[in-house]
Amino acid sequence: MLYFSGLSDALRLTFVQIMIFSAIAILIFLYGLIGNFQKWGAGVTGYGLEPQEGKKGSAITFLKTWWNQVTAESHHHGKPILEVLILDIIFQRRILKRSPFRWFMHIFIFGGWMTLFALSGMMFAVEMTEKIGIELPFTPAEFRDFLSIPNYIFGYILLIGVLIALVRRLFVSEVREASIMYDWVLIGVVFLVTISGFIADGIRTGFIWSFGLDPSAAPPAALFHSIISLLFCIAFIPYSKYIHVIAIPLALLANKGGE
Repeated sequence: MLYFSGLSDALRLTFVQIMIFSAIAILIFLYGLIGNFQKWGAGVTGYGLEPQEGKKGSAITFLKTWWNQVTAESHHHGKPILEVLILDIIFQRRILKRSPFRWFMHIFIFGGWMTLFALSGMMFAVEMTEKIGIELPFTPAEFRDFLSIPNYIFGYILLIGVLIALVRRLFVSEVREASIMYDWVLIGVVFLVTISGFIADGIRTGFIWSFGLDPSAAPPAALFHSIISLLFCIAFIPYSKYIHVIAIPLALLANKGGE
């Protein structure tokens, strides 16, 4: 099975090769995630902090403690788990209460990012199903075409959210003054990943994002987008401030909602 990403049109990546890249990214992600669980199990609560000297945490201990808090009859704010999951985690009502504009930005970034991730997972599942010989009422190519419109829609949703984040850091004084270079790099990388996806697809299809570039540039452009997406949208998460996309939902569930 050929993919349109690669070093050139003649040197496209195979299904096996792209899966190897994906597996490496996932292993790096899991290694970092387990490392964070170990630190949290040792009582570390802040980003980038290390456990106290001589104190070693356990990922299993952390997960057991977290689950005990989640399943406790009465704990902290005592909101029902389903309410916390839907209102606090998915719809982010805590941010909405503080700033509707900031909520709009967050919901677009979160919704765009997670939906695109889910669509990629669906595409992967269809391809794997076809690979192991299970017949579907459609081919992977047909399913990819079916997902093209949702991919565009949620790609633009993510782009709008990222642009709002950039505008806030540029023109909102309190946000600009609180930002350090690391914050700029993080949002810049997400912007690069998003834009590179539009450009790679635009070159391939001749859509508005092609910028008149030769179609022969499509495979390397897609390869660039694929690699940085795997590195920064999966592998890099546990090692950056983006770990909050995991840490905050875990904390909200453990505390059963609230501020």
